[in-house]
Amino acid sequence: RVYIGTAILPKPLFLHDHQDQKGIPCATISTVDQHQIPDPAATPTNELPQYTQTILSEFNSIVIEHHLKWGPLVHTLPGPISQSSPPTMHLGKYDFSHVDAMVDFAIHHNLHIKGHVLIWHVTSPPFLEDMTPTQVREAVKRHIFTTMNYFKGRIKMWDVVNESLAADGTLVENVFYRKMGPDYIEQCFRWAHEADPDAFLIYNDNKVEGCGAVETNDGDSCSSSDRHNEAPIQAKADGFYNLLKDLVEKGVPIHGAGMQAHFSAGGTKHQRPPTPAMVKRQIRRIGELGLKVNMSEMDVRISKLPASADDELKSTAQSQIYQDILSAALSEPSFDGIWLWGFADRHTWVKNFYYDDAPLILDEKYQRKESYVGVQNALKTLCPGGRVGEMMGGESTQCFLEQDVDENGNAWGEGWMQPEPKEDGNGETSGDSTKEGQPDWLLPDTN
Repeated sequence: RVYIGTAILPKPLFLHDHQDQKGIPCATISTVDQHQIPDPAATPTNELPQYTQTILSEFNSIVIEHHLKWGPLVHTLPGPISQSSPPTMHLGKYDFSHVDAMVDFAIHHNLHIKGHVLIWHVTSPPFLEDMTPTQVREAVKRHIFTTMNYFKGRIKMWDVVNESLAADGTLVENVFYRKMGPDYIEQCFRWAHEADPDAFLIYNDNKVEGCGAVETNDGDSCSSSDRHNEAPIQAKADGFYNLLKDLVEKGVPIHGAGMQAHFSAGGTKHQRPPTPAMVKRQIRRIGELGLKVNMSEMDVRISKLPASADDELKSTAQSQIYQDILSAALSEPSFDGIWLWGFADRHTWVKNFYYDDAPLILDEKYQRKESYVGVQNALKTLCPGGRVGEMMGGESTQCFLEQDVDENGNAWGEGWMQPEPKEDGNGETSGDSTKEGQPDWLLPDTN
């Protein structure tokens, strides 16, 4: 079984676009009045919003994009996030109404559900900073048990911890690290397993999708310090693998690894897209730990390609990243799912947290883009007779699954991949996540 999923949002899920008179300027953090949420059992499919009909026709799984995070559950929702709205300061007060509606919708339509995310410092209640270490530890345990028990039997897989790694592969010194110590990740997984022993538990992170090649005699292509052709942030990719390996060796109940796959076709340095071969190597070594691997939040930004790039080149770059990266991932037996972070450019977090872009597989009017065909071609490799590396624009991508350059000396992405800028003296991690855990969209000069 392979999950083919998308992140979903409540407002476009339950409202027709024309019903929202103000538009949906930031659907990610928007909410819906309870009386506007239809009964899924009483609404014919052909009367659902186009957004919703598309989910049912294209995907077998969903993930809650925003409203299941700790902060939104107890601090900033219900109601639109607003600096003028006083947040609740009561740890025991949870509002599951939006998530309940989305989960009920998914169950009614036989969609698999992934819960995202139990512990992430960026969207945790700010008042954790004012607590003692003992209080934080108790609050984290209570939150995991409260949330997982509430959805027990309905949500069966969870991203337990998200983005705990800095660019150098070491742990971010976030509120959980400072209050609970470096073993907080292990403890969160143990609590999650205790809360629901049947749940599938995942660690999720970003900029960890690729592993550079190395020539060795023992067949290990990703463990040597003599590695050449490194991935964009090799240190973080190694830190990701080492963290997972450490958890497995300690007997921690962890079952899967999520690699976010937020890519920028025009990115350089830490934002440079990894090659298919790099992705394949990373998935392979994680799979050898006994874990399943998924692409958990995939989208492909294109607006940072140079001004000279026409629409056709942007479309080609985006489609090639979707198709080739997924084809490489699907060629590994441990890979079990692709989750897009939205599917239509009309509703994408990128416009609200980065800049104007068109990173998804359907356009503003839900029409299929070339990137849709790219994903479709990748998925066809799973069919009887399907072959990894199907023809794309007259060229086969088969050769790029194991190496980054074909027999004619052509590098993957040669038509659109941007040259690296001159070194600014800060090294390969310049501009990426700091030890304090600052997210990508708050960093300067992000591509």
